[in-house]
Amino acid sequence: MADAAKTAQQPQPVGRGEKAGAEFGYVGVDSVLEQMRRKAMKQGFELNIMAVGQSGLGKSTLINTLFKSKVSRRSVKPDDEERIPKTIEIKSISHDIEEKGVRMKLTVIDTPGFGDQINNENCWQPIMKFINEQYEQYLQEEININRKKRIPDTRVHCCIYFIPPTGHCLRPIDIEFMRHLSKVVNIVPIIAKADTLTLEERDFFRQKIKEDLRANEIEVYPQKEFDEDAEDRVINDNIREKIPFAVVGSDQEYQVNGKRLLGRRTRWGTVEVENTAHCEFAYLRDLLIRTHMQNLKDITSSIHYEVYRVRRLNEDSTQTHDEEDGHPAVQANGIPAETYRHEFKGIAKNANAANEK
Repeated sequence: MADAAKTAQQPQPVGRGEKAGAEFGYVGVDSVLEQMRRKAMKQGFELNIMAVGQSGLGKSTLINTLFKSKVSRRSVKPDDEERIPKTIEIKSISHDIEEKGVRMKLTVIDTPGFGDQINNENCWQPIMKFINEQYEQYLQEEININRKKRIPDTRVHCCIYFIPPTGHCLRPIDIEFMRHLSKVVNIVPIIAKADTLTLEERDFFRQKIKEDLRANEIEVYPQKEFDEDAEDRVINDNIREKIPFAVVGSDQEYQVNGKRLLGRRTRWGTVEVENTAHCEFAYLRDLLIRTHMQNLKDITSSIHYEVYRVRRLNEDSTQTHDEEDGHPAVQANGIPAETYRHEFKGIAKNANAANEK
């Protein structure tokens, strides 16, 4: 009897086909996702978007529409201070946005004056210079001995390029800009104010733009060579079919069929911004915010910044050799060293001074 009672008290092994208790065999590896989520929620997120295009194409309105807030440069600057600059000016404005407990620091970089001059030769250079300055500032923070635990990220994650709705083909200034900048930043081209074109004109214009991009070997985001697997390739191929997005921006609300929505009212009806039958704003918003935001940041860090970092760290030896041979040294990303060397040194000096404080 005693032996029978002892046998009954001993735990019995669970067979492969039998169902164990709820906690038996549970290690807890899946909890790492919740740990990462909590950490990310505490730190918050950063997104830096640059808008490039001629005046009057609706850059500020579109940025406001994307985030449903007054986040553009013109929204926070008095109208009497607005003017057409004599040269390209880079304006950055940062905002803290919170939605359902998720905090994000959004920086909008505007480029008033781009393409507005009589002579637009090399008008892309100030923008290239600004992007390189952000890479240089991050690099100097990164190579410091006593560097910060979390380096502030001011690198441009995405450049939205506004194409005028001419309905014909890309202009030389469009090709020149995207040809140079596509190598250093993620470019998403869009057809601005698409409600000025008919559906047939829009489709024809899109095909002409794609032909011009292929003819000039310009790779815009999402680039094919950065697709990680077959699933990503299918998703990105679907996006590439729709690029450049034909978009309409508006921060005005209207009542349509009893619903409040963003749109543009005309004599023949209301253009609904988020209605894909009217324009492709919803596709652009999903790409930038809902599906590919982290991928934009990852490619900026692992591809564009990495190319800059490697070239920049190899620059000293190359620069010395070139100057001895009498040739001008070339800065990272193809910028002449004599043009921006003193700016980069100033950035390094300011970064070191900030760390000492």
